[in-house]
Amino acid sequence: MKLRLNKAVVVTSVGAMLAAGIPLAGMASTSSAATAKPTYTIGVEGPFSGSDANYGDYIIGGVELAINAANASGMHKFTLKAEKFDDQGSSSLSPAAAQKATGTKNLVAVVGPAFSGASEAAAPYYSKAHVAEVSASATAVALASGTDSNFMRTIADDSVQGKADADYLVTVKGVKNLLVISDASFYGDGLATVVATDAKALGATVTTQQIPNVSTGGGGTTTEYGPAATAIATSAPGAVFYGGYSPDFGLLLSALSSAGYTASAHVIMSGDGSNSPSLVTSTSPASAANGVYLSEGAAGKVNFLTGKLATAYVKLTKIKASVAEYAAQAYDATNAIIAALGKTNTPKTVTTTLRKEVVANLHKVNFKGITGTIAFAGDGDLKNDTGTSAISEVESGTITFLLNQG
Repeated sequence: MKLRLNKAVVVTSVGAMLAAGIPLAGMASTSSAATAKPTYTIGVEGPFSGSDANYGDYIIGGVELAINAANASGMHKFTLKAEKFDDQGSSSLSPAAAQKATGTKNLVAVVGPAFSGASEAAAPYYSKAHVAEVSASATAVALASGTDSNFMRTIADDSVQGKADADYLVTVKGVKNLLVISDASFYGDGLATVVATDAKALGATVTTQQIPNVSTGGGGTTTEYGPAATAIATSAPGAVFYGGYSPDFGLLLSALSSAGYTASAHVIMSGDGSNSPSLVTSTSPASAANGVYLSEGAAGKVNFLTGKLATAYVKLTKIKASVAEYAAQAYDATNAIIAALGKTNTPKTVTTTLRKEVVANLHKVNFKGITGTIAFAGDGDLKNDTGTSAISEVESGTITFLLNQG
């Protein structure tokens, strides 16, 4: 218990120093003892190319922010570096990325995968190699299972996010007739099911529909969504919820706009898979995305990096912290790995034994992160989830935070 508390204090102290504006860069020791420290790699699996690459960029920025602070503090028996493993958010490419990661020398753990489908596909490879996965953004309920899982996440799952989304649609927006669409992906199906079930429980009349995504990453055209959009416009539901990703949702919005069903006249909403500036760039005309509501699972009331941490994030990544979805959760995920690693013997070379210790120690961490308390249940979910979802709206082409729902 004492060891757990001490390590939690270390993590919190580094974040606090950064938040206070204390320059950490010059604090690292230049002694021979410091140079003898082993260097470990924290992998980051997610999309770093393709139409969803912004998600990977947001997340690795949070990872590097935590790593830089840890290295500069001089508090640890090791130094850290981050390494990208690109899966383009694809479940078909994820296994290769996972195998590359697990075969990387001195890799101790992975932040990610970023997407739920990619996480499901990569899971057997990380499990076999005893590598901890701490995802900042994969929300599918089915990913968390068993006890002492090597999969963990610093974000609420879709049972929380979907319930909050349904509550916002029915209770806040007064929706009585809802069409729930899934893109037929592992993530989209799961979120759509939760939203449909909870909206019915709240008294709404719900119709469900599957519109398979044209291709991973939205490589299709608006015309491929034309027939579905025409049918939706003809039936004219009071609201539409889309479970899927931004590129294909943008194509659907474009087709809906052409068919005369717009967000200016109806409530249209999607989840965190569409909560990205790429939604606007995927929609034609871009103005057809205006008025669309978007949600994001929120582990706590803090949805983005703020204050000094936000300033440091912008300096590091050149990305506005206010749009960097799940960067804050990635920061907390990395600090959880650092805390778990600090309880090991930290050998020069990473072994299977060390990786197993990191997994075991992650299940013992308990500290106040910037998104809330970080402590994992046996199945990998957060123990103390607040049950909120951050709701935003596209306003003049910009995703603008509105409120926390739930």
